[in-house]
Amino acid sequence: MPTSDPTAIIPPAMGARIDACGQLGAVLGLFGAGAAWPGHASGLTEAEFQAFDRTVRAAQQLNGWYTEANVRHALAALARMLERPALVRWLAAYPALERPRAPRTVGIIMAGNIPFVGFHDLLCVLLAGHRARVKCASDDAGLTPAVVALLERFAPDLAAQVAFATGKLGGVDAVVATGSTNTSRYFEHYFGHLPRIVRKGRTSVAVLDGTETEAELTAFGEDVFRYFGLGCRNVGKVFLPQDFDLDRLFRAFYPWKDIIEHHKYANNYDYNKAIWLLDRAPLLENGFLLMKEEQALASPVAALYYERYSDRPAVERRLGEEAAHLQCIIGHGHVPFGEGQCPGPGEYADGVDTMAFLLALHHSVNS
Repeated sequence: MPTSDPTAIIPPAMGARIDACGQLGAVLGLFGAGAAWPGHASGLTEAEFQAFDRTVRAAQQLNGWYTEANVRHALAALARMLERPALVRWLAAYPALERPRAPRTVGIIMAGNIPFVGFHDLLCVLLAGHRARVKCASDDAGLTPAVVALLERFAPDLAAQVAFATGKLGGVDAVVATGSTNTSRYFEHYFGHLPRIVRKGRTSVAVLDGTETEAELTAFGEDVFRYFGLGCRNVGKVFLPQDFDLDRLFRAFYPWKDIIEHHKYANNYDYNKAIWLLDRAPLLENGFLLMKEEQALASPVAALYYERYSDRPAVERRLGEEAAHLQCIIGHGHVPFGEGQCPGPGEYADGVDTMAFLLALHHSVNS
């Protein structure tokens, strides 16, 4: 466990990397806020700053789901992740970082469902002292290479450890791959001879207990609607007490009403509504969200499943049994409302410690 003063046990060799990541985070925070170029103190020239900002604004032309608002929200979340105190607390838990080690080449296959979804894997690889060979999703919209180009301004040696694969991944010593349940079978077959982390599709849920404040329910809208619900940390199902008034949710969700103006989201809304009406399925709707009482955990885009309960411990037991299918749980006693899309650096996808896996490579791969 990290000490109360984790800075004291971070090896000196890591200091420059942490500082570079912290500087990158500070700049990404400027883009997340839509700020103007603050001057050369940012570490970027005005031309470099404007070039990245153009990439942010052009992303939706290449991927219709990557609206400017969502890309900037993702950048702000990365900025929080890269704050120096957060990085120091996280890395202090890994004393193996102090030991000399030979770098390996780690292939990273990134998903493209939400902006920068594979950045944390890249961060782990670089901080663990390895080389990264990155295969971006076709929907990446050039965002990941653009961030690495920014990193090059602050830490050219660190950025030089990153190569992007445009075709096949090529020769690597290990793989971290993220995809759907279907693609995970392909990854397991193709990379079965290598040390690997292969992630499947997951969803997230929320458990309400009826004591939530209006502010908490309003924040809950972030967990449902951000990134149009496409992320594995988006809530697809909410468990509600038997007497919970659903109008409270609809009122809290009202600030998201303009999401229906996005044509891809609207198409999903219309399609799912038509299918369920043909099936005579009972529905609740408010013009931009469909709510359906359902046992399943993962709902389609523009829909939120709900299930009422009378026994909270039974719900918690069920979620424990479903842990292999869940990314996170939102609610009292779990992840706070509105924080689902802002994981810290030590919150690993699928609960698999990526850093520990990468540090073990120094022993599991022959030199």
